[in-house]
Amino acid sequence: MSNIIDGKTILVTGGTGSFGKCFTKYVLAHYNPKKIIIYSRDEYKQFIMQNNFKSIDTENKLRFFIGDVRDKERLERALEGVDYVIHAAALKQVPACEYNPSEAIKTNINGAQNVIDACLNRGVSKVVALSTDKAVNPVNLYGGTKLVSDKLFIAANAYAGDKDTCFSIVRYGNVAGSRGSVIPFFQNIIDKNGSDLPITDYRMTRFWISLTQGVELVIKALEEAKGGETFISKIPSFKITDLAQAMKPGCEMPEVGIREGEKLHEVMVTVEDSPNTYEYDKHFIVYPQMVWSESKKPNPTGKKVPEGFSYSSGNNTEWLSVEDIQKLLPTVEME
Repeated sequence: MSNIIDGKTILVTGGTGSFGKCFTKYVLAHYNPKKIIIYSRDEYKQFIMQNNFKSIDTENKLRFFIGDVRDKERLERALEGVDYVIHAAALKQVPACEYNPSEAIKTNINGAQNVIDACLNRGVSKVVALSTDKAVNPVNLYGGTKLVSDKLFIAANAYAGDKDTCFSIVRYGNVAGSRGSVIPFFQNIIDKNGSDLPITDYRMTRFWISLTQGVELVIKALEEAKGGETFISKIPSFKITDLAQAMKPGCEMPEVGIREGEKLHEVMVTVEDSPNTYEYDKHFIVYPQMVWSESKKPNPTGKKVPEGFSYSSGNNTEWLSVEDIQKLLPTVEME
């Protein structure tokens, strides 16, 4: 295992969320960082996380910093002496973003630019931003703001100039068991003795990824990125109808219609991205179209994907059966 994190100071924006907690736990268990700074705006969530991590943070490596990514001055203060930044802060709920578009823009776009500027000003070495399948061919405002955020982080490499600052992206869809996702939704119905599990569309598919897999992808980006890459895990797909049968065998599955801003499949790589996409054993990398300097020039060692290639939960080659899902369900951490 690489020691890229050992002795380093890492700041996680939105660090009290699902990803931040899993990342912190994973890094403390597998590495020896100098510090992990949790940067977020909710003091109560910080209080809860601080208490929950007392038994894990035995060497007092955790720091909690109240602040908002909308506040560039506060970010710059928090980034003093920081080596790596993981940008996980965002407004993520699709309906909330649709009803409060200006707020989504302030956090997801303006906040992203603030993180970029503050990292450049403070000489942060590596920055990894979390993306989402919803940023690919977006059909809702949340996806639109994350698409802009992705483009900002990729282009930030052009502004780094002679600075040794590298910006990259990791992309994955809904994490199994995360808040607002289908597994806790079905589980809530089952817990209340519901007989039916409603399906928005019988054709719907999703990728299966755990929080730990998401963390491991971020660490891979820290280790390998030169600037502007988008890292995407190769993970199995499942049908929502199979998930329902795995959770409540023999249940009725009324089709209730697709919701506003929802897609049938999670798309990670588009046909348009295929000319710049390379395949590796456990992941894909979409390399940037622009080359900003020789030091950041990509050197793909993987296999170039064929022309017209795309990667989505609907056209995947690896699928989970009902039995596979039943074996995985006990490992899911509900949020």
